[in-house]
Amino acid sequence: MNHADKADRSDGADAMTQLILKTFRANGQLLEVGDRITAPFGLSSARWQVLGALAGEGRPLAVAQIARRMGLTRQSVRRTVSDLVELGFVELADNPDHKRAKLVVLTPLGIETLTEVTAVQAKLAEYLAADLDPQQLRQTLALLGQVIDRCESFKSGFSKGDSK
Repeated sequence: MNHADKADRSDGADAMTQLILKTFRANGQLLEVGDRITAPFGLSSARWQVLGALAGEGRPLAVAQIARRMGLTRQSVRRTVSDLVELGFVELADNPDHKRAKLVVLTPLGIETLTEVTAVQAKLAEYLAADLDPQQLRQTLALLGQVIDRCESFKSGFSKGDSK
């Protein structure tokens, strides 16, 4: 980006660009830490995300539903689910609403493992939150929710020609 490009942006757009860059960095750091805390359980951050989506919903979901909830591609979720089936953390069940789209179901091993990982994650959350203002964390959470909503809105109205 040259200086003129930056000069043409509003303060809000410049701040948003900085937020995006920090979010990318935070995402990378969180995935790395997630991989470290889940590795002893035979998981990765990606596998943990899928298990967490199922647990958070409290019911079996189709691959496409998991992908939408987590902001991931169906292809990546499909690969991750295949790995999780192979490892015994989930199984596939018939879907009464769709003959070809199987439902992903947590197995007892998946539930037990997710419970153990969640206990480790709770310690991580305590460490990360230490000395941070809970109100600021809640404000940040609300702001990220707004950014996510705006991204969803942008995606639904975006066409290839809009990028020019």
